[in-house]
Amino acid sequence: MILVPALADIESRASSNAERTVARLLRDVEGDPDAVAFHSVDLRSHAYKQQAEADFVVLWRGVVVVIEVKGGGVRRHDGVWYSIDRRGDWHKLSGSPMEQARSAAYALRDILREEGAGWFAHEAVVITPDIDSPPSAVGWLPTHWLARDDMSAAGLQGALDGVVRNGRIAPNGQKRARMGDLRSRLFGEFTRMPVIDARRGAVLEEQSRATAGQSRVLAALARNPRVLVFGGAGTGKSLVLVEAAKQEADQGRSVLITFHSPALTGFFKPHIAGRSIDLVAFHELPNERAYDVVLVDEAQDMMTADAMDRIDTLIAGGRADGRWRMFLDPNNQAHVDGAYDKDVADLIASEAIIVDLDLNVRNTKAIVHVVQEYLGADVGDPGIVHGEKVQWCTPLGEAQIGAADRVAQQIVADGAHRSDVWIISTTSDAPPTTSPEGFVVTSPRYAKGLEAEHVVVFDLPQTYDEAANAALYVALTRARVSLHIITSKRDKRNLQQLLKDRMFAK
Repeated sequence: MILVPALADIESRASSNAERTVARLLRDVEGDPDAVAFHSVDLRSHAYKQQAEADFVVLWRGVVVVIEVKGGGVRRHDGVWYSIDRRGDWHKLSGSPMEQARSAAYALRDILREEGAGWFAHEAVVITPDIDSPPSAVGWLPTHWLARDDMSAAGLQGALDGVVRNGRIAPNGQKRARMGDLRSRLFGEFTRMPVIDARRGAVLEEQSRATAGQSRVLAALARNPRVLVFGGAGTGKSLVLVEAAKQEADQGRSVLITFHSPALTGFFKPHIAGRSIDLVAFHELPNERAYDVVLVDEAQDMMTADAMDRIDTLIAGGRADGRWRMFLDPNNQAHVDGAYDKDVADLIASEAIIVDLDLNVRNTKAIVHVVQEYLGADVGDPGIVHGEKVQWCTPLGEAQIGAADRVAQQIVADGAHRSDVWIISTTSDAPPTTSPEGFVVTSPRYAKGLEAEHVVVFDLPQTYDEAANAALYVALTRARVSLHIITSKRDKRNLQQLLKDRMFAK
């Protein structure tokens, strides 16, 4: 069964050994290829309090099963429920574990119905893995309280089958939730995308919950062996890839992440540290090794016959019959690094299902609008991130590195961290270096796939062709918080001509 988050994350975050035990067992449960278990789910609305928590929400054979896990012992005395820890101390509970599970199940039902999911079958279950049998009490079916005897993967699978066997039936006249839609909604409700740097504050808070598009893609990745994910810069392709790789590794599959962009190793490494996932740049791939799953980031850079033939050898079962995921932005980033052959891309598309990421979760609205205005590039709906206006700077003389340095110094003087400021030359393809004032200076080739809080763009193209447009696109879309563009008078004239040419082309 797929776990969200991955088992390693649950084991590090779970509040009890009992939850860790149940997570390990759920991971090993088989029998329903569409099954997913979400751990430690915060529910946004609740009948009695603003936020409730379900230890697990499991989608099993089309039924949503809400699970409350209680470690140690559980007893009822004089009508009051207590948990008993390993030292024998009693702790009063606000209600019976079954009442807690049912309350969370009703809260989840209300949330999804408010979002238009329709009616769906749901059950509430209690698991007490440390005791031999549940306490005797009236108010629930014996099948809905699992104890030590059920604590094996086979036992848990049989218990879940028993729970859903006599599940609820939709009332007459009520719209039923479609299982595919329900699955995507659960991914969206409970998946939290990785947080990279807490210093980003409010800008990142709005992006911690998976967007509808990201949840739809995660659901598709879990169900389908071969998937192409299309998305513009800033739509979260690389973060979705990380979550997908964790899920695949959790299933015991051998997993490879590969890419062409030279700087992506540093991005992926902290996200998969300590996991059984190989991270290898395309030009360093081993000669004799096949993986159960191959995930390719920035796949537009490797969209050639030779590169795809090479990837074919890495996949157990080959590209046509094996399991792979490719993430790409072919319209706007296909001419910065590597090579892109449309005929090859069409062939690859015929081998997979295609899903789209269409909500920008990186760039501010102002940045998205500038990119759309001058380049006509689709970087997704700018509906999430609010921030500063794009700053156009025209210093005296030529717009060179000295002017960019002065702008970067002012950004730091206004409160930014020096390490959060990048300077990008749009006409360079050199590796990162430092400016005279000590700021990172990089190029579209090495910035592609990455991001920074504040970006100063300088050295704009003198002529705009396909490659120049792609380089400018990459440079402008790296910023999360602020974007400053250094322009000379000549740059302004060139940009105005670019805008006229684009409008005329319409």
